[in-house]
Amino acid sequence: MTEPTPSVLEKGGETEETMRSLKEHNDQENVPTEDDELQVGWDGPDDPANPFNWSTSKKVSQLVFMSVNTFVTPLASSMFAPGIQYVMEDFHSTDQMLGTFVVSIYVLGYMLGPLLIAPLSEIYGRVRLYHACNMVFLLFTVTCAVAQSLPQLIVFRLFAGIAGVCPITIGSGTVADMISVEKRAGILAIWALGPILGPVVGPIAGGFLAESVGWRWVFWVLAIATGVMNIGCLVFYHESYAPVLLRRKTERLRKATGNPNLRSLHGDTKITKEVFINALARPMKLLFRSPIVFLLSLFAAVTYGYLYLMFTTLAPIFKTTYNFSSGLAGLAYLGFGIGCILGLGVIGVVSNRIAASHTARGCFTPESRLPPMLFGCWAIPAGLFWYGWSAQAHTHWIVPILGMGVFAIGLVVVFMASNTYLVDSYLIHAASVTAAATVLRSLIGAVLPLAGPSMYATLGLGWGNSLLAFIALVMCACPVLFWKYGEFLRTHPRFQIAL
Repeated sequence: MTEPTPSVLEKGGETEETMRSLKEHNDQENVPTEDDELQVGWDGPDDPANPFNWSTSKKVSQLVFMSVNTFVTPLASSMFAPGIQYVMEDFHSTDQMLGTFVVSIYVLGYMLGPLLIAPLSEIYGRVRLYHACNMVFLLFTVTCAVAQSLPQLIVFRLFAGIAGVCPITIGSGTVADMISVEKRAGILAIWALGPILGPVVGPIAGGFLAESVGWRWVFWVLAIATGVMNIGCLVFYHESYAPVLLRRKTERLRKATGNPNLRSLHGDTKITKEVFINALARPMKLLFRSPIVFLLSLFAAVTYGYLYLMFTTLAPIFKTTYNFSSGLAGLAYLGFGIGCILGLGVIGVVSNRIAASHTARGCFTPESRLPPMLFGCWAIPAGLFWYGWSAQAHTHWIVPILGMGVFAIGLVVVFMASNTYLVDSYLIHAASVTAAATVLRSLIGAVLPLAGPSMYATLGLGWGNSLLAFIALVMCACPVLFWKYGEFLRTHPRFQIAL
């Protein structure tokens, strides 16, 4: 997002002093002369309409509900997992892969939704997309609760996932709209508690719910929480995307002054067919035509796939290996949750300090976000080895749970560093670049878990997780390459994309 601009109106190479004189000559703020084509910006560096200058209470209220929003919708991705056995019994199916697919189809929705949500948010603004998607998510959560067949449940889960990905897709862009670079990583870490902890808390609550009152109540509880959340979002969400705010301001000034020559600093205000099509194509352009976006997204996507593979296999493993009930099996996810909180705290503090230091020295670049990843990525293979072989050896149940905690620290560091890097690289199109990463991440997150049951059946927990860990070990070279060649790939003219 563009930082606050120094003047209200800018024309060609004229100075702020010239424009101030022009304003005083017209004796009315923000009223340009009829004959000039002027660009409309913020009313100085302290303009309260600029999201960077919003009051702390206004920012906090929006960020709180954003965090709740990004907690509830990912909650649905895994809350259903511990109760899948009851679903299969109700619908008289014994197909294990189909049962896994009922869970992971939601994540496939996460792959489709961003392709539409992110571009539309950069045309019509963030808030409209939040509200529309929250209502669609509520609708399909209710239909999941009343589904009468497995095909119905699969389709409803898919559409719930498509709508539910909205806060994850544009949340980081909303943070970038409001928060300066020195504080952005810490705020993003707080916001990320939602999408990280949602899939962790989900199985814990879902296991007990499905066991005690039935799997349908998992969806009814989600629907109730979503309804309450929607009310708060309607009250506290405010539009934060500067191009949309300035476009609306320009349109108001055109009507007030009768001057059709006014233009927003961010370009023409008209939403043409060409603008619409270009916006829809932007996430795919970024993903497949920008090497650094693709490589960084792929690296984060593989680790994300490991996450959902573990989520879909963890409950069965603890049931069979440690004789946990459905409710207690959900508690196994606590190790992952604690690891996530530790990882978020570390990367939030470290990233902010690096950003503040580099900014003070005038050398801040998006690559300043990568150092935590250089070290944190090693926790991923370490945690996988730990978890796999301790479960294989039937050690005390706390040992594999601690291994998952180590894995979670590495996962969060990689996820947050890559996400913040991409946001800082494409500020004005932060939603689109986040969508590009989300598409690839969700595709792998939906497909990889399908291989989990057969992999563990063939290789066992020890060698199955070791296979994943060896792949992760090879991938630990990626952050070094990003650190060394990231700026070249990001800035080289050959890789520049017309967005």
